[in-house]
This record gives sequence, C-alpha cells and structure tokens, in this order.
Amino acid sequence: MSYPPNPPYPDTQMREWMQFAHELADLARPIARRYFRQPLVVENKADASPVTMADRQIEQAMRAAIAARFADHAVLGEEFGEQGDSALRWVLDPIDGTRSFICGVPLFGTLIALLDRGRPLLGIIDMPMLDERWAAGPGSPATWNGAAVRTSPCADLSSAKLFSTAPDLFAGEDARRIAQVESAVAVRRFGGDCYQYGLLASGQIDLVIEAGLQRYDVMALVPIIESAGGRICGWDGAPLSERFDGRVVAAANETLLAQTLARLA
Repeated sequence: MSYPPNPPYPDTQMREWMQFAHELADLARPIARRYFRQPLVVENKADASPVTMADRQIEQAMRAAIAARFADHAVLGEEFGEQGDSALRWVLDPIDGTRSFICGVPLFGTLIALLDRGRPLLGIIDMPMLDERWAAGPGSPATWNGAAVRTSPCADLSSAKLFSTAPDLFAGEDARRIAQVESAVAVRRFGGDCYQYGLLASGQIDLVIEAGLQRYDVMALVPIIESAGGRICGWDGAPLSERFDGRVVAAANETLLAQTLARLA
C-alpha cells in the first residue's frame, strides 16, 4: 500500500531541498499571522471554496523563492495553478483550511511538498498560529518541531479515533461507505484540516478519512505519514498519484488500514 521508493539522491541534495522547504514555511508563517483575525475580503472561487489576500500573498512569496533558488523546478499551487514542466515539482497549499482561517480558528496550516516524477519526496505541515511543524523526507524520521514522532500502535477499529474535516465531505454512496467505518470506531470527531494528519503522525489519533481533496491538499502529507510508520492511500488502496479521485484514508499502521479499506469497500 505504500509508495515505491524514490530514486536515490545525494544526502547533500536532500538536505538542501529539506532546508529550503523549511525556509518556505518560515516565509509563509508571518504572512498568515499578519492577516489572522483581521478584517478580510473573502472571495469565492469557481468551485465555491473561499480565498483571501493571505492565501494569494503566501503562495506568491513561496513561488518567488522557488523561482530564485530552483528556477528549473515546476510548481503547482492552489491559487495560481501549474507552472513549468519538470520531473521535480513543488506542490503548495498556502492556507489549508481557509474556512477555519476566516473564522478565526487556528487549525489551518501551510502544506509544502516536493514531488519527483509525481511521487512525494518530502513534505511539511506548518501550523502558523500553533508554532507546530511536521516534516519528513526519504531516509529520515517524521518530526514534530524537530523531534521524531511515530504513529500509534492501535491495530483494531474498535479502539480507533477517527477524524475528518467535515461531515459534508461525504454524500450519497460515500456517506454510506464511511458510515460502515464510523459504526466500528471508538471515537468520531470532525475538524482540523491538515492538523489532523499531524496528530496522526504523532500518535494522537489513529485514522483520517476524507473525500473531495485535491493534489495540493495531500501530497505533503504522504512523506510525513509514511515516515512516521503510518499508511496513506485512496479508498481503493492505491497510492495517491497525481490523478487520485479525491478520496483519502490515512491510518496508523497497515493492520488498521486493511480493516478500514474492507469496510469502505
């Protein structure tokens, strides 16, 4: 269920990319803080999702930094789409959880990933208002604020804590399918956007199930969850390729994932 290994890169190259990803997060954090709980003009995009000046300024700042440092790399961002054609692509979500952001809820984050030929190579979840950051790359443990983290040992749905961002992610057949999982778990909670995936990597919760997501919502999560010992995939059990259908399952371990996929099926 996990991703195939990425081609090997020199350790010096990996450290450079990882350090640069942290620099992007450091760049984004003060912009988010500047606009948080301040009067904002909120616009609705074509898909009815909200966007603010903060989303756009953060992505513009990160794109400018990438262009200055790695001009040959491609970029995909939520607000300004795709740019460039390269095997190496940065995937950016400047504010994952814009609805939380505009409501003054601090559970929004910035997602940064580097893909190699479509496969996630490294990822960062940064929580600007909470001073929390998860990060991971090939051959290194997932970290929270620099300390290594591991997913929980929970291996039975009856003991699992399940999170999703919102119940309205699921409609029709999706709602019926996830109800089969909800009826089996110990705890069911909503809210958190990308924060819930950090909690999963740190062993605080055991399972996240969502639908209706985009590439920029998930690619940064993959290295973090997998490096922490968890598993993340589509509802069909396949790795999250750039053509995934928006449905995601993240579990603390392979055993819990198998039980979840069986019920979703």
